[in-house]
Amino acid sequence: MTNATMPLRARREEGGTPKMTGRFQIKSETGILKDVLLGPAESFRWMGLENAQWSSLVRDTMRKGYKFDKQVAMRQHREMVDAYNQAGVTTHFLPLDMTNPYQVYARDSSFMSPYGAVVCQLANPRRRGEYAAVLRFYLENNIPIYDMISAGNFEGGDFNIIRDGLALVGYTDHRSEEVAARQAADWFAKEGWEIKYAPIDQFYVHIDLMVCMLNEHCAAVCLETTEDDVIAWLKSKKIEIIPATFKETMALGCNVVTLGGDRVLSTESAKDLNAKMRAAGFTVYDPDMTMFLQAGGGVHCMCQPLTREAA
Repeated sequence: MTNATMPLRARREEGGTPKMTGRFQIKSETGILKDVLLGPAESFRWMGLENAQWSSLVRDTMRKGYKFDKQVAMRQHREMVDAYNQAGVTTHFLPLDMTNPYQVYARDSSFMSPYGAVVCQLANPRRRGEYAAVLRFYLENNIPIYDMISAGNFEGGDFNIIRDGLALVGYTDHRSEEVAARQAADWFAKEGWEIKYAPIDQFYVHIDLMVCMLNEHCAAVCLETTEDDVIAWLKSKKIEIIPATFKETMALGCNVVTLGGDRVLSTESAKDLNAKMRAAGFTVYDPDMTMFLQAGGGVHCMCQPLTREAA
């Protein structure tokens, strides 16, 4: 299929959408990660007041008086890329665009599904232009656009694929709105997926702040912030829980990336969770990502998986 004929909505209205084939395809959320889409670090700057009303994490950073250091941020980003490379993951990058400094958080503006990419709608007006670069990337690489969010604000970190056919969908009515969360969830329900909704306070930003899959049968979960019904639902799916503390969760320590094969990309600061994951048999890559965490984005929201094998 050429770029000229690539539809901007591959989704079939009543379900039955074909799954992706070819190089780029997501067969699970926990299989071996082969390709990942990252944003350019060169354009990154800390937005501060421009993003404060959209992130409790940014407001906390401002209260504590942390200062942004561009050189440190660039070094830390290189360390993250090196960790992917060490794990055998091919990294792809969105083009440099100095007008979109938070494009580095590539998970916010889109998310991949087995049927193609879903292009999201960001809440912060200063970030809404991020859709353009991801849309061009998908079209240039013949990745089908499953659909585009149109009902309201919705960001990729609130569509949490637990396993194929099973998703946890969060919303705060802030960064992600219920009307848009239900729009996305309804699409997948028509494909035969089971959806569990997770309404959360906007203080917690996204559901992947507190629930992240580690492999097909295990998840890192902050028990202090995750609602009881969500925890019960995860357990009903035979998912073992490794608990993350509230303190580490609010420092984005629970926002990890599974690399497949019981390997996890975490952060150096999540010492308690990292120790628990290692004790459970996981190999943990833990670069220092302090500058990006303080700006309000964890390692999971800094990447968009493009190719995963089946778990």
